[in-house]
Amino acid sequence: MTMLLARRAFAGMLLSGFTALAAAQWQAPMPALPSVQPEAVGLSSARLQRIGGWLRGEVDAKRIPGAVVMVGRDGRLAYVDVIGQQGPDSARPMARDSIFRIYSMTKPLVSVAALMLAEEGKLLMEAPVSRYIPAFANTKVGVEKTEAAGNKTLELVPQVRPMTVQDLLRHTSGLTYGFFGNSLVKKAYVDGGVGISGDFTTADFAEKLAALPLHYQPGSTWDYSYSTDVLGRVLEVATGQSLYSLLKNRLLDPLGMRDTSFYVPEPARQARLAEPLADDRVIGVGATIGDPRKVEKFESGGGGLVSTADDYARFLQMLLNGGALDGRRYLSPATVRYMTADHIGPGTGIATTPLYLPGPGYGFGLGFAVRRVDGEAPFVAPAGDYWWGGAGGTYFWVDPKTRLFTVLMVQSPKQRVAYRSIVRNMVYAAVEK
Repeated sequence: MTMLLARRAFAGMLLSGFTALAAAQWQAPMPALPSVQPEAVGLSSARLQRIGGWLRGEVDAKRIPGAVVMVGRDGRLAYVDVIGQQGPDSARPMARDSIFRIYSMTKPLVSVAALMLAEEGKLLMEAPVSRYIPAFANTKVGVEKTEAAGNKTLELVPQVRPMTVQDLLRHTSGLTYGFFGNSLVKKAYVDGGVGISGDFTTADFAEKLAALPLHYQPGSTWDYSYSTDVLGRVLEVATGQSLYSLLKNRLLDPLGMRDTSFYVPEPARQARLAEPLADDRVIGVGATIGDPRKVEKFESGGGGLVSTADDYARFLQMLLNGGALDGRRYLSPATVRYMTADHIGPGTGIATTPLYLPGPGYGFGLGFAVRRVDGEAPFVAPAGDYWWGGAGGTYFWVDPKTRLFTVLMVQSPKQRVAYRSIVRNMVYAAVEK
């Protein structure tokens, strides 16, 4: 088989099964960032080791099965630790190449792919989403009304202005998630069977969402939502490729992210999947941790990828470098600054919901929470850092001022919020200069 035929076979493997060539590629060694002693980049070894000690205590207390943590500074990995077991019922120790469901850490990857297309003139930030998915031209906004008897009804009104691609990137589209909250629109999502898995394509999913009411007027409110799933469909339309093919060809393969994919059908890779505790699988109302071993049609741009710590570290280092890694440029420095600027702050007129996930001191850019000030947040970090996490427990942040990034891989929905502050404070406690 020629290399050309091999590439064509690989591009078509998603729904037809993985070829032997593809399986061999999955087993190839991952390129890792170079390592360095912490003191060589201004970090304290003793203080970094507190992170692993604390995580081992969490494993001993049976709060998590295990974890992988990496801290990079000045282009090199200064701290890598692998803790515990790969799963609660596994005798297999956690490994550096263990594979984790990263859920919403998929969003930054899809957002970067969108900005790559924008740099090439293939995607317009201010374009209506209906240019790419016509069904959204007719989507109504649901407005709750309370009758005299106290009953709530849903009035459907037109969009004041169209939902744009920028709205999808910054979660101001008017879309929502149905698995938390109890509004009538969210109930419509649940009743309509909207979820992130099922026997439907990315195109089917977008059409289903377009038939349901929006929770807010586009551009009016930040609300965490299926926006990046719809963005994934926009990218498919803009390029004529499946979302995975686009990500793989333009971002994952060039970066060396060989274990980052939507599904894990190969037995050798399945053996490396990290699992949560048996009583720690709920990620939302009616939503539990899924099984990426089962290949489905849907490629969720908002939450479907699996990855490893090394894979995601390469992506973060590329961003920290201003859009380039190993001599290859993915985004211009100007575009990275644009993505990681606050797009919803004072003066924009954009409201936030009570469940504002970026938290105090943070705004939101195009795919990331972005720190506005040094204070306000209940953990250490300077203004300008940007972060996101996944419902399964994974987490990262990038700090351009301190020239570092951290990625934490763990499968624990219960601990996903608490661990973020603890790990942050421990990392910054190790910064000596």
